[in-house]
Amino acid sequence: MNLFGEVVVTMLVIMDPPGNTPIFLSVTKNLSDKERHRAAYLAVATAFAVISLFAIGGQSILNYLNVSVPALQGAGGLLLLLVALQLLYGKGHEESYEAASPEQRTSIAMVPLGTPLLAGPGTIVATIVFFKRADNVAEWFSVLAGIGVTLSITLFALRFSGLVVKVIRPAGVVLLARVAGMLLAAIAVQMIANSVTAFVHAG
Repeated sequence: MNLFGEVVVTMLVIMDPPGNTPIFLSVTKNLSDKERHRAAYLAVATAFAVISLFAIGGQSILNYLNVSVPALQGAGGLLLLLVALQLLYGKGHEESYEAASPEQRTSIAMVPLGTPLLAGPGTIVATIVFFKRADNVAEWFSVLAGIGVTLSITLFALRFSGLVVKVIRPAGVVLLARVAGMLLAAIAVQMIANSVTAFVHAG
């Protein structure tokens, strides 16, 4: 139970469902309620797939690809920074949005929401560490259960984010998009800074 609680707390802090909800609303502001709900499920499913991949392969995948965790952090930071700039300036999706199919429109939930925002470098590293610490089947299930609870809470937050839209109205969503863009840019810069720091210390 101690390991289970540690997994839940750690993963909740990293995934930050309340903090990611405004970003989710900003990225999906042009979607209908049905498409937004589908996007919530897709985002969490993508995060689950990425976490599962690294739970199974873990460090072996990074070693095989010759990719370090700092490099993963830097790449995730750059991707999030591009999304943050689109949110801040309101450009990047408008022209292609109307012509896109519903599947294409909801796929934005996979990248960047599913990964690297929910299942980013921090989540991947935590997953690898927790599964390395699991010495028996019971502890494996504790880690899996902790991750499952965290993803369920995240899904709940994203799934019912539409209630926020009804409260703050379209004008509020636009404002929220700008604020979320600044926060996302700060997260991206911090990820890049951590990556550079890790490279410097490694050198």
